[in-house]
Amino acid sequence: MKAGQFYAKEDIRVTEVPKPEPKDNEVLIDIEWCGICGSDLHEYIIGPMAIPSVKPHPLTKEVLPITMGHEFCGRIVSAPSDSTLKPGQAVMVDPRLYCSSCSRCASQATNTCYSWGFHGLSGNGGGFSESIVVDASMCYAIPDSSLDLAALIEPLAVAWHAVRASGREDFSSESALILGGGPVGIAVLLVLRAKGTKQVFVSEPTAKRAEQNAELADAVFNPIKEKVAERCIEKTGGEGVGYVFDCAGIQAGMNDGMGALRHQGVYVNVAGWEKPIVVPQLDLMLKEISVTGSLAYDDRDFKETVEAFVDGNFKGVEKMVTSRIHLDDVLEKGFVELVKNKDDHIKILVTPNRKNLGQKK
Repeated sequence: MKAGQFYAKEDIRVTEVPKPEPKDNEVLIDIEWCGICGSDLHEYIIGPMAIPSVKPHPLTKEVLPITMGHEFCGRIVSAPSDSTLKPGQAVMVDPRLYCSSCSRCASQATNTCYSWGFHGLSGNGGGFSESIVVDASMCYAIPDSSLDLAALIEPLAVAWHAVRASGREDFSSESALILGGGPVGIAVLLVLRAKGTKQVFVSEPTAKRAEQNAELADAVFNPIKEKVAERCIEKTGGEGVGYVFDCAGIQAGMNDGMGALRHQGVYVNVAGWEKPIVVPQLDLMLKEISVTGSLAYDDRDFKETVEAFVDGNFKGVEKMVTSRIHLDDVLEKGFVELVKNKDDHIKILVTPNRKNLGQKK
């Protein structure tokens, strides 16, 4: 079968690989759609980072080349005899790999397992392929009508966990600022809207992404031309926002975010920083700000995100999809396109099935 595999920096190849054989606890899935994630793009540009290159991953025992893609959905081909899953059923897959035996897994913090990994980054197959086998327990049945957009559930689960990491459930009277209006930022925006947040602002400097966010946010600020903290304070009656979600990971953004927070506000870092963070101490101390981090998602987050997605709670989620391509074109129309025109895209979805694109096989 065909698979898009990572060999090295700027070296992704669509090659022939053996079709996987499921073990007793696994399902065989034909892939319908798989999204290209920002972490995939980072691997392509400067990797391998998360992808094991010399030392095998502790759970998969695999190294390069690795089949990529961790935001995927598909249809069941075969399932264990004792499973409720049936052939032909549409499913979304939680792509995480965790050991289930370390202290973190024992406390249900599976997202920070000491051997944490992903299908599509750590081995055991990925969504840039025709088929994959995964543990049956990681599959969530979804309606057929959801398949066209279901791959978006994975980035939405990242956002769901970030919002839950803030420590608040009811956002109906709250205000929030999102730093960075890229794919993760828009996912956080969708989750905050699903939770009925009173006011949501976005700090985003690029015109195209600002336009994309403006369809869902109360206001989008250009941090190059505007004083974001002052605008947030102005929009909240002089108090400041209650929550900041950092999806940018740059110092200027953190400075704006800390300045925009009200007394005892919460700063949630979702971004992966390339440089060390310098926390603005005056804001931190004088406003008694709480700073926390958010990594991926756990079992609860993924389940709740699937349920919210199926219930239609993410209004406007279809706007995240800016391109759909065939697996054969994943390099040029996927990764190369994102390098050249990243700000024009939110999510590029990849399919191994030409019928999904209205094309002949």
